[in-house]
Amino acid sequence: MDWISKSFEELDTEELYTIIRTRIDVFVVEQHCPYPELDGHDYQAVHLFCKDGESIVAYARLLPKGTVYEYASIGRVLVHKSYRGSGYAKQLLQKAISHITEEWQETTIKIQGQEYLRHFYASFGFKEISEVYLDDGIPHVDMLLTTIPQ
Repeated sequence: MDWISKSFEELDTEELYTIIRTRIDVFVVEQHCPYPELDGHDYQAVHLFCKDGESIVAYARLLPKGTVYEYASIGRVLVHKSYRGSGYAKQLLQKAISHITEEWQETTIKIQGQEYLRHFYASFGFKEISEVYLDDGIPHVDMLLTTIPQ
């Protein structure tokens, strides 16, 4: 399976539909959290994903600094439930961090992560910068990763 990185304009309609469907399946349906999934930020994002046939295995939305936060950010991080426990989340985060630090030359990355994943994000060097808070009824924590320029 290959990893794909595309801007909004580069996505074809089938890819866009599959990404949105998968995000809704995970964040709205699976987590029982009705919220506005289509928030207008997809236009500015790089969509990083891995496919198995027509299914999205793993996905993250990368946003340049200044779009939502003062830092570049990684959001909408997911691994489809059929593929969890197979190392895709680790690969996804490594590729997301590499894209932001190498392609965009950014040294600070923000994640607004679900609280139960804070140890996972910490394993990549993210540090907590907020207390745990509720976002759409789900506990979250803000975290930053600061890298050293190459």
